[in-house]
Amino acid sequence: MTAPKPPDVRQSDPGTWLLDRIDAREHSLTCQIEQTQAEIDTLTAHLAELSEQVEHLRISRKTLLSLAEEDPAPAEPVAPPPTVPDHPAYQQILAAFDEADGSLRARDLALAMDLPLSQNNIQNVRAKLKRLASRGILVETEPGLFTQPRP
Repeated sequence: MTAPKPPDVRQSDPGTWLLDRIDAREHSLTCQIEQTQAEIDTLTAHLAELSEQVEHLRISRKTLLSLAEEDPAPAEPVAPPPTVPDHPAYQQILAAFDEADGSLRARDLALAMDLPLSQNNIQNVRAKLKRLASRGILVETEPGLFTQPRP
């Protein structure tokens, strides 16, 4: 003898079985809608962030282009070249620097100018070198050592 089969629900009440299937399907679709809506909300927020970044870049580009089209800022006035004192000794000093290969000391310059090597002459040359350095015509690279500035 075989065990009796359970009654087939579909056969006993087909209307209830169909309604249960419709309810299950509706619930499944509602869950999918909620998940999809959550994904859409996330993507919409991300899209808004990207759009804002693009807009900032456009504004930056527009600003830079408008600045580039404007007249450039007026150049700072160029300082007049330093003036060399009128005394001929300064002209001799500069001529000696033009002939020299590098830096000179007051003693070397006194020799180049054919001055007697007395303490007084060396001090006078040193004072003139300091004056030229203070005006930016010469540069004192180290104490007592003078050279012409590089362009």
